[in-house]
Amino acid sequence: MYVVWAIVGAVLGGVIGQGIAGVAAGFAIGLLWARLSQTRRELDELRAQVAAWKAPAPAPSTERHPQPQREMWLEDLPEGVSPREVVRPFDTPAPASPGPAAAAPPAMPPPMPAAARVSATPVATGAANASSEPPRAEWAEPAGPSAIERLMDTARRWFTEGNVPVKVGMLVLFAGIAAFLKYAADQGLLHVPISVRLSIVALAAMAGVGFGWLQRDTRRSFALSLQGGALGVLVMTVFAAYRLYHLIDPLPTFVLLVVFVGCMGILAVLQDSLALAVLGLIAGFAAPILASSGQGNHVALFSYYAVLNLGILGIAWKKAWRILNVLGFVGTFGVGTAWGVLAYRPALFGSTEPFLILFFLLYVAVPWLHVLRSPRRDRAILDGSLMFGTPIISLLLQGALLDWAPMPLAMSALVAAALYVAIAFAIRQRDDMHLLRETWAVLAVAFATLAVPLALSASVTASVFALEGAGLVWLGFRQQRRFPRWAGMFLQLASGVAWALADFPHGSLRTLPFVNEYFVGALLITAAGVACLFQYDRHSVSKGIGGLARTALLLWSVAWWLLGFGAEIDGFVLPDASRWAAWVALLSVTGWVLAEGNRHVRKLDLGLMLAWSVPLAVAITAAAAMYAQTYDIQVFAGWPLAAVAITAVTGWFSLRAIAAHAVAAITAQTLWWVRWLALIYTATRIAFGYRPPVGNGWELLAYVAPALLLTKLTLWWPRAITPPLSMHAQGIRRVVGIGGLGLSLLIGVLALTIDGNPSPLPFIPLLNPVELVLIAVFGLIARALWDVDAPPSLHRVRPAILAVAFFIIATSMTLRAVHHLGGVPWDEHMPASSLAELWLTVVWSVTGVVAWVLGSKRGQRLLWMAGAACMAIVLAKLLLIDRSHLGNLFGIASFIAYGLLCTVIGYLAPAPPRQAAPHAPESSHAP
Repeated sequence: MYVVWAIVGAVLGGVIGQGIAGVAAGFAIGLLWARLSQTRRELDELRAQVAAWKAPAPAPSTERHPQPQREMWLEDLPEGVSPREVVRPFDTPAPASPGPAAAAPPAMPPPMPAAARVSATPVATGAANASSEPPRAEWAEPAGPSAIERLMDTARRWFTEGNVPVKVGMLVLFAGIAAFLKYAADQGLLHVPISVRLSIVALAAMAGVGFGWLQRDTRRSFALSLQGGALGVLVMTVFAAYRLYHLIDPLPTFVLLVVFVGCMGILAVLQDSLALAVLGLIAGFAAPILASSGQGNHVALFSYYAVLNLGILGIAWKKAWRILNVLGFVGTFGVGTAWGVLAYRPALFGSTEPFLILFFLLYVAVPWLHVLRSPRRDRAILDGSLMFGTPIISLLLQGALLDWAPMPLAMSALVAAALYVAIAFAIRQRDDMHLLRETWAVLAVAFATLAVPLALSASVTASVFALEGAGLVWLGFRQQRRFPRWAGMFLQLASGVAWALADFPHGSLRTLPFVNEYFVGALLITAAGVACLFQYDRHSVSKGIGGLARTALLLWSVAWWLLGFGAEIDGFVLPDASRWAAWVALLSVTGWVLAEGNRHVRKLDLGLMLAWSVPLAVAITAAAAMYAQTYDIQVFAGWPLAAVAITAVTGWFSLRAIAAHAVAAITAQTLWWVRWLALIYTATRIAFGYRPPVGNGWELLAYVAPALLLTKLTLWWPRAITPPLSMHAQGIRRVVGIGGLGLSLLIGVLALTIDGNPSPLPFIPLLNPVELVLIAVFGLIARALWDVDAPPSLHRVRPAILAVAFFIIATSMTLRAVHHLGGVPWDEHMPASSLAELWLTVVWSVTGVVAWVLGSKRGQRLLWMAGAACMAIVLAKLLLIDRSHLGNLFGIASFIAYGLLCTVIGYLAPAPPRQAAPHAPESSHAP
């Protein structure tokens, strides 16, 4: 092995270094590399042995079985030694305090036999070190070889497996011939004419081909290597005669190269040698480039490639060599694309189009032959690169030839669709080609669909990528292969990138809504995303990568759906109420479509959808409301009213569509009411801008009345808010009730800070708009505290909560009455007013007296304590604040009123109610 690597290194060093020093260096490097490879293998073996040694041993059995080794030991015990004294260190812990007999160790038994010692030693060692030995860390398997190591291993196996001498010999022969030709040309040592010398080399090469053919049966590996190398020498000789020495003209050179390539193909088929066929194909594609005269005759070039591809088709008829087909496809369309970029002109269309059609038809037939010639047709893998790559590259090249003219390109797509339909129909009876038939049918549908945006000047690249990606995802699930699926996902992303590069949505002028390339193209990308989502929902796993792919495809499809329709709205609808109505209708219909689609999905994570859809829905509702307020859009008139009606209908059906999912249904019903509250609030706010000015009390009442009414219906009559999801009435009532009660508390806090101007009506205590709102909030709080769903922990503190709420509301009403009836300004200086302090003292005192007396009469100690606390607060207020107002009548009246009320308390309820005696627990009598 060392010698082989050293010889290979010497050959490479001689070719690269061109001297004795290069040979010596290559020899040394090859020797060192061989030694390093041997060392690495030995190290891997040692690691495997260490891993086996460190593997955890099986747990010892807890059952006690008589061991042959132990029996032999006990038989050899000396007289006077108890077996218990010997067994104890192994089986039982040592006694805490040794007795007198343990002062001297017992006599040791005679040496055990080797077998017994080997058997007993691990037990004793394990018992002795069980508490002291640290746990061993698991040994991790070494990482696999890297890509460079795999490449080097492939090269090593090529040089070390098979017929190594002939492989090394051919490398040395190539290097020697090249060095000989160069040396002879530079030094002039050979006086024979160069034509004679090249002829001798060619004759020797032909002799090598003949000898290799004769040895094909006895020494197959040697014969194939010799034939391939000799034919390569012939190609090099012809190239040198043409390019370096100008001995032959371009046409004979081309003919000779074609002959050599044909010989390689024939020899490859006759001897079933894929390597020889690949070598011949590479030489065949390189021949016109090597023999090029620079005149650029594309007809001759493509004619030669046509003959070459017919040869590939013939080989495909006999052999299922996929790599040969792929190389032919890459070479043909690669060289054709390069020529088109560098030299194509519209005047050459007539002489170029037939070759493109011919190549397209050839590589439509090649995958069919590949399946036909596979050893097992039922398990033949469809060549996706040719099945989908051929129509993609052909359509792109056709577009370039037609200068992307929409209608001719659309006709080309329709012709391709008709061709795929015809061949799929032709093999409809072949059960072993069902996958091929389905793939052609998909391509036919894709081309027919693609003809629509092409006819309307759509973005070809984005549409092709999207539809092709959907086809690859479908094919990947059909064949249970990951690569086509992820290639299809990548093409979905590439379609979006291509669409963005087309300057969407203002790339060109659009004349008709919905009948233009932008909308149709976006709709095609959406359809491709939905198709991929359908495949992943039907065939992928529920979690992991499959779940992420489904969620990403859903977001992708919805985004392109909204982008396409949004572009139409922005381009054709005026920026007024009509645009707002169009967007609201679009979002409502989108939600309905998603809800209906939810009935047909199997593995889509609905919880994850809710995680992002709930805040998104709230944000959209808020944005629509703010937009309407900004542009003063009357949401209940004209086109906005029609959009609101569409929202109501689609929302109703959307709720019915998700009724099977409890969490989603309850959440959607809650958002349904939030949206209506936002619409009514928006309409009310805009309506006040068109009406005569009224007091802020009426504005507050108009804004908050729908929310208070919804909360009241939730608490008193929940059946009114649950349709069409009455089966989830309890959950909807709980969620909407909690949200409505929280909103009601915020409304109450806001109402406390408003002066409540009732103009144009006069102010009437308790009957003005703000105080009606406060009374409603107080009633909702009381109803919620006594509701059957209220937490049990609130039952004991309900009177105290209501007392605090009543105290706060009464204070607000008192200050508001002082403001409107007494003329005290509603600002931060109100506490300095003697009139305000007087009425606060009176109201608080009356409140405390009522609570005190009622608590005493009814035996409700908590209510009595609330009244007492209120009276204490009034007394502290008198001493700390009202004392400064004793110089005026209002301050004096405060003290007099408080004293009179305390007198009333002393007359009616001088003592607190007795606390109810706790129920004595039932006594348990001892038997």
